[in-house]
Amino acid sequence: MEEPATREFEMSLSDGASDDDMPLTLPAEGSHSGSIRKGCDPFAQTQRSKLQHRRARINQQINKEMRMRAGAENLFRATTNNKVRETVALELSFVNSNLQLLKEELEELNSNMEVYQTDSEAVNVPMIPLGLKETKEVDFTVCIQDFICEHYGEDSSLYDKEIKELMELRQAMRTPSRNQAGLELLMEYYNQLYYLDQRFFPPHRNLGVHFHWYDSLTGVPSCQRALAFEKGSVLFNIGALYTQIGARQDRSAPAGIDRAIDAFQRAAGAFNYLKENFSNAPSLDMSGPSLCMLVRLMVAQVQECVFERVTLTTQDTHFTSQLRLAQEAARVSDVYLLVQQTMTQPLMKDYVPFSWASMVQVKSEHFRALSHYYTAVALCDHMSSEASAEDEEEQHEEEAEKVFLQFYVSTPAGLSLSQVLQDPEKRRKLGKAHLRRAVIRHEEAMRVHGLCKILRKMDILQDVLSLTHKRSLDKYSELDREDDFDETAEAPEIQSQTHQKPDITPPNFSTVQVTDIFQRLGPLSVFCARARWGPVRLICLQRREGGLGLTLRGDSPVLVAGVVPGGCAAEAGLREGDYIVAVDGQDCKWAKHSEVVNMLKSCTDRGAELSVVTLHSHDTQQVERRAIMLSHCGDTARQRLLGAAKGQSSASLLNWNRKKKREGSGVTKRLGSTFSLSFGSIRDAEAMY
Repeated sequence: MEEPATREFEMSLSDGASDDDMPLTLPAEGSHSGSIRKGCDPFAQTQRSKLQHRRARINQQINKEMRMRAGAENLFRATTNNKVRETVALELSFVNSNLQLLKEELEELNSNMEVYQTDSEAVNVPMIPLGLKETKEVDFTVCIQDFICEHYGEDSSLYDKEIKELMELRQAMRTPSRNQAGLELLMEYYNQLYYLDQRFFPPHRNLGVHFHWYDSLTGVPSCQRALAFEKGSVLFNIGALYTQIGARQDRSAPAGIDRAIDAFQRAAGAFNYLKENFSNAPSLDMSGPSLCMLVRLMVAQVQECVFERVTLTTQDTHFTSQLRLAQEAARVSDVYLLVQQTMTQPLMKDYVPFSWASMVQVKSEHFRALSHYYTAVALCDHMSSEASAEDEEEQHEEEAEKVFLQFYVSTPAGLSLSQVLQDPEKRRKLGKAHLRRAVIRHEEAMRVHGLCKILRKMDILQDVLSLTHKRSLDKYSELDREDDFDETAEAPEIQSQTHQKPDITPPNFSTVQVTDIFQRLGPLSVFCARARWGPVRLICLQRREGGLGLTLRGDSPVLVAGVVPGGCAAEAGLREGDYIVAVDGQDCKWAKHSEVVNMLKSCTDRGAELSVVTLHSHDTQQVERRAIMLSHCGDTARQRLLGAAKGQSSASLLNWNRKKKREGSGVTKRLGSTFSLSFGSIRDAEAMY
């Protein structure tokens, strides 16, 4: 087992979730129907599944080598025998070599972008998708059974079906399909983790479950007991799955481009949400610098899709239309340059795959070249349209001049842009200068592309770079003249601009409706891990002429709001603040006020047997509760609980401490006091019976 990190993953949201994070619930009473969403067949031989299987195998090998290295390093530090130290040093060298080979193999898998691309024959620049984080299986059975027996005082064997359903849901979310159903599966499990946190994870105690996840890019394993680590890893996979969905869209039509834009914006939103709400990440892929890089990468790919849509929808070769394309291309180049700068930061430089960094640099150079090309096309096509449509050109002359005067970052000395528009020869020479810059940028993109072995295998990228380079060369030859002996001027820098800024779409957790798997434990407002109550007490009530002598209030569960001194209820031991959880053995945790009243009114002369619990601000009756709860458990569970009691005083290895809610976020709800709890919609007025 891997050693847990010294600091556990944290959520900066109070109580584990904000209002937006809270899932949309269906708290219906009765049996739980189970999830209808299933994962992919783990044995299906698709290209993507083969890739995931290879990644999982490499992750396991990296985990094994790292454990061997840790053991060898400990032995090297502990021994004083020189011969042993030489042998261990040799072993360490061998293990480090194996690790380097495995990481290079994993990097090649992570750089395999073609598997996630569309099957369309359209020639588009490939997008960069992100592989899913792999995880080991988790067995919740023992931990949840013990907690149900100890904390809730119920027979844990009655909840075997719910525990099995939870584990099946987690197993399914390890292999989500690359579509909306896969996203909903991940979101469903993420929402269930909210309920799992509320039911079984008290503030100052770990459940004892270890969550193992592998770094998405390096395969380095991480292990923590904080449920926030599980939630953060699932949220990361939601963002990663969106990148795969965006990369597979057919971007040869506007509809496909719009779907790709939406997917990449949602991926950016998931990574940004993770960056803002989780901290102390044990793996680099979920660290702040890495998530910042991923958000910028997704934004850049959105900007690239925007440029592709503008290219598809711009049918005319008008001067201003071509200038708009040039500015859009310059904008794409700028955002990829920003991503490139982020990837070269100290922490990211040796972490990001070389193929990713190369692809980002190629795109930055490629789109800068396109911006100069479209500028040249605008200048040249503007010349040809002047002779054929003088009236129309006059009409647009003022608009064209206004756009052109704001087109460059700075106007070069000795060049009047107004004169350029009026002089065909000056337009030709300026267009030639832009084409020269375009050819230089294209050649630089092809040079960087040739340096990366993985990118050289991508035929579609080679085709795009070759076609655009040839197009710029042909245009340059078209403008070049034999008697043109003047030295080509330096083209000014183009001012980047976009007509659609990318949006970072945060995840909407309420889109997937879920029902609390463990809803049979009772309403979450009372029956949660943070609440403490006394053991279940049996109260036998015998109706008298004056009634039962108690006042009820609220729904699910019904509260005993008052007890008449000397009455039937008071003599039976019923107390103000008790919650009625069963009447004559019939569970009524979810029962409405009127339903409990009808049960009490229909009791016969023998009376009614009530099961009640009392909430406490502090665990004042822990010893008493433990003794009664042990009576509900089998022999195996009883031994586990007794063993846990002996070691309960020792502090856990790791504590998950959530950050305090930000200022101005409202008053924190207290669960300690009976009367601080909300009772939902009280349709029946408080009444005495």
